[in-house]
Amino acid sequence: MSSVMTHPAAAAAAAVTVSQDVAASKRLLLTFWVTGFCALLVGISIGVLQGANYAGLNLYPYLAPFLKTYYQGLTMHGVLNAFVFTFFTISGWLIYLPSRELQLRPNMALGWFTYLLMLVGTLMAAYAMLDNSSSVLYTFYPPLEGSPYFYLGITLVVVASLLPLIVVLDMRARWKRAHPGQVTPLVTFMSATILLMWVLAAIGAASEAVLLLDPWSLGLTSTVNPLLARTLFWWTGHPIVYYWLMPGYISIYALLPRQSGGKLVSDPLARLAFLLLMVFSVPVGTHHQYTDPGIAPVIKGVVTALTLSVAIPSLITAFTVALSLEYAGRRRGGKGLMGWWTALPWRDPSVAAQVLALVSFIFGGAGGIVNASWQLDNVVHNTLWIPAHFHLTVGTMTTLVFMGVSFWLLPHLTGRRLFAPRLALWSVWLWFVGLMVWGFAGHWAGLDGVPRRAWISALPHAQYMQLYGEVHGALIMVGIGGVIAALGAIAFFICFFGTLFGRRDEQAMHAIPFSDTITGPEGSQIARLAEHLGFWTVATLVITLAVYIPTLWPMIMHPIHAVGFRVW
Repeated sequence: MSSVMTHPAAAAAAAVTVSQDVAASKRLLLTFWVTGFCALLVGISIGVLQGANYAGLNLYPYLAPFLKTYYQGLTMHGVLNAFVFTFFTISGWLIYLPSRELQLRPNMALGWFTYLLMLVGTLMAAYAMLDNSSSVLYTFYPPLEGSPYFYLGITLVVVASLLPLIVVLDMRARWKRAHPGQVTPLVTFMSATILLMWVLAAIGAASEAVLLLDPWSLGLTSTVNPLLARTLFWWTGHPIVYYWLMPGYISIYALLPRQSGGKLVSDPLARLAFLLLMVFSVPVGTHHQYTDPGIAPVIKGVVTALTLSVAIPSLITAFTVALSLEYAGRRRGGKGLMGWWTALPWRDPSVAAQVLALVSFIFGGAGGIVNASWQLDNVVHNTLWIPAHFHLTVGTMTTLVFMGVSFWLLPHLTGRRLFAPRLALWSVWLWFVGLMVWGFAGHWAGLDGVPRRAWISALPHAQYMQLYGEVHGALIMVGIGGVIAALGAIAFFICFFGTLFGRRDEQAMHAIPFSDTITGPEGSQIARLAEHLGFWTVATLVITLAVYIPTLWPMIMHPIHAVGFRVW
């Protein structure tokens, strides 16, 4: 009798434990998410100044002494948006989703340590940027020399971003022990793939920081090798784009189909796309250095071919996601050739944000083919084309997906209803239109030779018009696009903080919209082959070393010794 009565008690205790684990995981993700979006808020605010600069409006004198120069503002804009916003949101996202999919408690101690280490690094770098000692831009190319606080802070942020891999692999191993012979569930597979790719990618920037920049900034070495530093940076600098994009792909593949009213058409194709992105993205950073000396032409040719190979998983993604959305639209009553498109739930701001992000990525990806091509890149290198390109990829694709995710995630995490859903929808469209205008105009101006990273608004007006008068219309559009996007950001953050501090309403709490699949992993040879993540990681490392050892060896054996300097 007593044994029978203990079963309900044990079940109730287990349910309480699970509920507590879920609540703890939610608090962790919410902390990561809010911190990241606060960084984005500051970064966007400074970004408006960048657009105004190209339109010929020099607003920096009005912001002294907070911001002293265009380059200080540009450094803060790049670091806060490209590093702080993305690293915080992605780290929390990649810990939380697998824990809920697998129904396992993550290593909370390591999760919070990741957050605190990343926060300390961010505060150190922020201090160095705010006091104008480190206006070295987000690429921090030496021999421009910043403060030790900046380099050490960035080092801590990068190291912290690697720790979620331990958390995810631990949960995957526990799940595999409990489910022998089964393939890893899709979201967990995607998360592990992203983090394994990122560990390989981070080798470059981590080596640059630990071996070159940190000791140099601390005075332990008197000179630095700028070409070696640049090459190590771009080892990381290209695949970091996929570290930014692929967490959004998790939502696009595994969540958006259900939000749209459909299913993911193929689980194995999603796994294949992620696996190919890992293999193809890491070895190709040298394509950012087509104009650099000291790199053999044959290496640049090989890297061109490897870089263009990234189009393969991109096309798989386009096919799979478009077909999944068409399936959803047809289920919702869409008729005719494009009726499925108009039948999608466009009034849902989360869906609208993610679908519009995909639209923007069509143009961003097309521009990326130009950047990846050795000959074509010579036309657009170091022009406004380049920022226009990544404002359509990271600025729109990544950011707009995470903005859209926030519209269901914040209610899910807080139990509070989304504040002002119509305003949320307006924020999506304003951000999309603003950055599409910015991107179109920036590409146009770049083709006309307008340089990137140039404080052109500080020029006398006559000289500005002499140099850029023929393309002044495009530069005005850059400024207008920035203002439209800023209005979208204002609307978004009203909804963001309105939700965060709104009234609790348990009925508003969204479940995570994990999608069902039409073709699952069962019996799939692709899914079985993809499951061997250790093998694919080693294979990617071997390919990467095969490209980089011949590239780096001459730089190491014949070093350039440059002393540091500051121009601000």
